[in-house]
Amino acid sequence: MSLPIDIDRFCRTLIREAPDAIIFADAEGVIRFWNRGAERIFGFAEAEALGESLDIIIPENLRARHWEGFSATMRSGSTRYGSGEILAVPALRKDGRRISIEFTIVPFRDDQARMIGIAAMLRDVTARFEEMRTLRRELAQRARDQTSASE
Repeated sequence: MSLPIDIDRFCRTLIREAPDAIIFADAEGVIRFWNRGAERIFGFAEAEALGESLDIIIPENLRARHWEGFSATMRSGSTRYGSGEILAVPALRKDGRRISIEFTIVPFRDDQARMIGIAAMLRDVTARFEEMRTLRRELAQRARDQTSASE
């Protein structure tokens, strides 16, 4: 049974138009692919992001840790985040605002199985993160209020 659409066109359209960010960075951490979801989430147009370091979306205080893990993945070819595990981290928008993202990665290898880069699928979860933080604060306050009332 064949698909009623051209599978290559389907894949290109899906990746380009996905509402989640899809980014590919080469082995040096230079952005080589940036979809419309990435434009929406991070605020950089494709032309602004392509050829730039991933540092444009990584908060400065997290860069050393990021590059340590990125380099280890490029050297070893393995990562704990390549099996569908979701990582939640802060990220930066073009306007300097910090957001909360969740992402998974897909390592890419050449024909000799050498690492050539990593694709990441990222989702902005800032609203959910803020809701959870507010709920935690409210629960903590209720617990303090109940403790004070029982004393």
